[in-house]
Amino acid sequence: MPDLPYLSFFEKLIEWGGWMMWPILACSVIGTLIIFERLWHYHRAQIDVPEFLHGLFNVLRRNNAVEAVAICDETPGPVAHVLRAAVLHCEEDAAGLRKAVEEASLAEVPRLEKRLKPLATIAHITPLLGLLGTVLGMMYAFREIEQAGAFISTNELAKHIWRALVTTAAGLSVAIPAHAFYNFLLGRVEDIILDMEKAASEIIYFLTHNKVDLRDVSQTAFGSRNVASRENDR
Repeated sequence: MPDLPYLSFFEKLIEWGGWMMWPILACSVIGTLIIFERLWHYHRAQIDVPEFLHGLFNVLRRNNAVEAVAICDETPGPVAHVLRAAVLHCEEDAAGLRKAVEEASLAEVPRLEKRLKPLATIAHITPLLGLLGTVLGMMYAFREIEQAGAFISTNELAKHIWRALVTTAAGLSVAIPAHAFYNFLLGRVEDIILDMEKAASEIIYFLTHNKVDLRDVSQTAFGSRNVASRENDR
């Protein structure tokens, strides 16, 4: 079996830091998976809102609500979902449109914030895990001093101090990027929510000043997005 450098490195970390390295490494793996998954999700959710609205308004000006709903269905991301809800309620007044848009937005925000709390938890607990490993390492070191007295082995004492330092470094090495990416991802969420609000304001203004007929829109259009939303949550 070929020698894998990264595996030997992890083995050395476990040997140096003791059993406390296991939860720290687990937090590292979980945090990395969350970061990559959220980055991919937000990349798909971000669209060119002005261009999308321009195309949607052109379709609605032709009184083609069916095509407008289809465009929103084919476009990923919460902005398209919110605009779809507005189109499906285009025959209502401004208050009804705002209510429909708000309900759609409230359904989208939890999906955007999904898994961010676990990432924030990892950023907060890994330094504490490292600190706990440090305390345990120092406890072991002082126990060796107590048992050996004046004849304490320098190598044995250094091993426990080394363990204390390794766990602290490992905890901080996981917490710092986790906290940085949490703030970065939170900024992405805020940008997408701002896009949703801007798009909602523009579609409400457009629909209150332009007559759009919904008679040709199939009733299945109202339920298709709920099915798609459940699929996206998996």
